[in-house]
Amino acid sequence: MLRRLACACALTFVLSAQAQAADWSLGDVMPISARSVDRVAPGRNVANLNRLGFFSDLKYDAATGTWFALSDRGPGGGVIGYATRVQQMIVPLHPVTGAVLAKPVVLRTILFQDRNGRPFNGLNPTLLNGTPATLGNSFDPEGIAVGRNGRLYVSDEYGPSLYEFDRRGRFVRAFEIPANLRPVQADGQPNYTDGRGVIATGRQDNRGFEGLTFNASRTRLYAVLQDPLVNEGEKNDGRRSRWVRVVEFDPASGTSTAQYLYPLESVDALNAVDPATGDDFEGKDQGRSIGLSAIEAISDHEFLVLERDNRGLGVEETAAPVHKRVYRIDLRGATDVQHLSLAGRNDLPAGVRPVAKRPEVDLLAALRGVGSDVPEKLEGLAIGPRLLFGGQVVLVGSDNDYSVTQSGAGEQFDVCVNTATGERRQVPLDSACPAGTSLIPGYLLSFKVRGLRG
Repeated sequence: MLRRLACACALTFVLSAQAQAADWSLGDVMPISARSVDRVAPGRNVANLNRLGFFSDLKYDAATGTWFALSDRGPGGGVIGYATRVQQMIVPLHPVTGAVLAKPVVLRTILFQDRNGRPFNGLNPTLLNGTPATLGNSFDPEGIAVGRNGRLYVSDEYGPSLYEFDRRGRFVRAFEIPANLRPVQADGQPNYTDGRGVIATGRQDNRGFEGLTFNASRTRLYAVLQDPLVNEGEKNDGRRSRWVRVVEFDPASGTSTAQYLYPLESVDALNAVDPATGDDFEGKDQGRSIGLSAIEAISDHEFLVLERDNRGLGVEETAAPVHKRVYRIDLRGATDVQHLSLAGRNDLPAGVRPVAKRPEVDLLAALRGVGSDVPEKLEGLAIGPRLLFGGQVVLVGSDNDYSVTQSGAGEQFDVCVNTATGERRQVPLDSACPAGTSLIPGYLLSFKVRGLRG
């Protein structure tokens, strides 16, 4: 169903468990129309202008009391030109419950530009540069962190890359990316466009840096890949591995200093959630259909991460979702694996310890508990301000892929849905949706969380 949920305390959904250090209370679920306003071209409404794509990541800036909501490579999966951007917003919040009181207000739209003022573009490297071997200004931003000086640090999936921008969105520098993460063919040639079968080592296609955060003291940056490396796991197939890399960077030097392993929930455990269904995940879904979407610091060593399946309300029809959850992880005691390959194996070598992990909140249960739709791509996660009488806000946002899909031949369509009946239609790009349907909205979930920082 597509509806605004009341933000009164009567609808608060409280989740707690013996293993949790914090109590999460769902205060509101706000659908936000895919037709939205940015400050680049007010009044125009086409697929790559004023089309919602805010929540590929989300961060709160306490210095200004504003939120930075990141768009990714734009509509069309990297085949439609799109000037990549981030929106700086005000999110009106209830001072006690943390519920979102009204639609967020965009203060400014920041376009990412290189040193010469040329825009970074969501087109894939082959289309933008004429070759998959050159990354150039191809940019698929998926994670954002805000520095004390107002600088923006943005991670992307194409490289994977990590860039620093000034507050106007002008490129400052690129961080050095570890060689084991870069997509490389068997002949040693880099390839930033193609996937397995062409790529021999490095990140999987469309599975680069999905989340980014500073630690609490802002002495380190941490980026998470969405899924395991392409050559790791049984049969040298990353789709069969559980082990996702958390990559540590030194912002002073711009170099990587460590890598840690995060264990995805096993497909066996997820298949057991509803034994009556016949839509189980297969072995090759382990490191492809389950993945990480965001990371947010609690301290210098503890973090929240968002893990999810690829099911739910999105531009493609999917099976019923079973897994959308926030976990708390701790890097203390985890083994630095920057020089370790897991090629050919699903287990860990003796003595190698992954990050410690425990569940914080089941987002799927929270959404179903209040009768909300379940978006496929819950990707933004941000700890916000403290609330009156205790607790603080945590916002979770969804990426709606701009409500655009494409055929196998590359033809683009708007996706129109009736969320009450499940009816969906594909219509020509920038056409009106049929009566009773609308473009897929983005969703913003607000939680009041007590005891998050221990």
